[in-house]
This record gives sequence, structure tokens and C-alpha cells, in this order.
Amino acid sequence: MAKVKMPYVINMKPGEYFWCSCGESVNQPLCDGSHNTKQTGMLPVRTVIEKAGTVAWCGCKASRKKPFCDGTHQKL
Repeated sequence: MAKVKMPYVINMKPGEYFWCSCGESVNQPLCDGSHNTKQTGMLPVRTVIEKAGTVAWCGCKASRKKPFCDGTHQKL
């Protein structure tokens, strides 16, 4: 599982996104379907961004506010 001890901070446009929960996507932090091909048993988290802005996506995959960073990576 590709986990990083920092958030992915990205300027996002409004729209529907699927956050990778398994860590296998090559398009981190967003899902590319790798959970299916690698049979991780995990599913992406659907998120709707209402307005353009900076988003801190969870990179460690352990946040209690998935798909967003809550600082959990600092305790790992």
C-alpha cells in the first residue's frame, strides 16, 4: 500500500472525485481502479467538491476524516 506521511495538497475544481482508499492507484490521491485489478477488497471514497479551492487529501490512508487530512500522519 502506497502511504505517505503527508497530505496531497491540490487545487481542485468543482466536481465529483473518487479518493483512493487502498493506496495502489498510480494517480494518487485519486482512484484509477487499481483496487479492482489488484483485488484489494477496498473501495474508493466518493467526494463532491462544491467550489474551487485547495484540498488536503489524506495521504497516509488513516485519517478519521477520510478522504481529507486530519493530521493523523503526524502520529504514525
